[in-house]
Amino acid sequence: MTTTHPVRPGEWFESGMGLDDIDAGQFRMTISTDRYTDPDYVQRERDNIWLRVWQVAGREAELPAVGDWKEYRLLDQSFLLVRGKDRTIRGFVNACRHRGNVLCNGKGNAKRGLLCQYHLWSYDLEGKLKGVLRQEENEVTALDKDGLGLLPVSVECFAGFIFLNPDPDAAPLADFLGAEVMELLSPYHLEEMVTVLDVREALNCNWKVVMDAFEEGYHISGIHPELLQVVMIDPSTTRYRFFDKHSVSCAPFEVAGKKYGLEEQVEGIMGLPETFPSVTAVLPRFQELVAENRDESGTLSLPEGATPRTLLQRATRETLTGMGFDVSALTDAQMSDNHGWVLFPNFFMTVRAGEATVILAQPHESGDPNRCYWHIISVMWLPDEYKDALKADRIDVTEPGGYKYFLALQQDYEQMPRQQRGLRNRRLDSMSLVKEEVVIAHYHSVVDRYLAGTS
Repeated sequence: MTTTHPVRPGEWFESGMGLDDIDAGQFRMTISTDRYTDPDYVQRERDNIWLRVWQVAGREAELPAVGDWKEYRLLDQSFLLVRGKDRTIRGFVNACRHRGNVLCNGKGNAKRGLLCQYHLWSYDLEGKLKGVLRQEENEVTALDKDGLGLLPVSVECFAGFIFLNPDPDAAPLADFLGAEVMELLSPYHLEEMVTVLDVREALNCNWKVVMDAFEEGYHISGIHPELLQVVMIDPSTTRYRFFDKHSVSCAPFEVAGKKYGLEEQVEGIMGLPETFPSVTAVLPRFQELVAENRDESGTLSLPEGATPRTLLQRATRETLTGMGFDVSALTDAQMSDNHGWVLFPNFFMTVRAGEATVILAQPHESGDPNRCYWHIISVMWLPDEYKDALKADRIDVTEPGGYKYFLALQQDYEQMPRQQRGLRNRRLDSMSLVKEEVVIAHYHSVVDRYLAGTS
């Protein structure tokens, strides 16, 4: 009797579209530059995108205790996220219903409720108005209080992230993400991962320059030459999947397999922690597997079908499983291959078994199209005994260049403002994409739909 192996969501890659399968003509491959530089676009995006879409406002773990709250700012808007007594995270407009004073700045805890420091009106953690200073003298009745609770904002959680939508008529988050997206992401168990890097910084570029930069690997040869020593770039092996608003793509992780021999490939994997720090935990088991395949003279030979890549995959699965992390619903390829996710409008994530790095891009509150924020959140699965030691607190960088990112991110950090300077040239009215940048083309097609009011 044979047992049929259940289909794993990650197996989409095997039947995913390659570059040759994609009709680039379905998207505009010429992108106007005014969307990066024109102040009018900032206002259009504010009204048609940012105030209408679900967006990540943080991690659930940022609000672990009842009464924990944090402020989420978006351009000229301010929202309040708070964990209630029922453990639910709720969202509100961050303004007292009396005279509009901001209730909370930054983050903190208000287990007994929220208090406006201006005239001491107080609210419970569900947003209901509890107390009014000298209520009887001011003739504020219980009925009045019922209608003066904090204005609610749609908030839902998925994969350990807090999503917020400023639109009071927002459809559920599940409708926005789509069932397929949620199914494909669920096996990673992102909700179990710990934040090990959390950095936010203002950049001198448009927020879409940040999104574009991470939606293609075409720039690796120019911006990340160090990666070429260990990673083989072969566009023909990349696979894509497009959804209504979102997308995922993946280039199989090959350590220069077609160019170098076994020893060089092993050496390349051993050097990966310089760019992918989380690989460090897997290397001891990887070295053991390599040693098992050396003969008495030290010569390395692998069985048919085995490569240093498959040894890395095995080492990753065994290491994570041994530490207590469930990777059973992930494919072998997901042990080594980063899948690049774009969730509209401003979420990019590379994810593989046990780790993910998220880049969030957001327009600057000044309204200057040449400025934005990027927010880097790296998460990793860790055994309980390491969580407190490796958990990272939020860093808000105020001095340009004051934070040193790991190599690949630092190179992107330095590149993006250079692109913005070029985009500001008045005679340059458009960008011309190549087929390898089809994810960018799809992304901007969604931008276009929102700006046109058709999404």
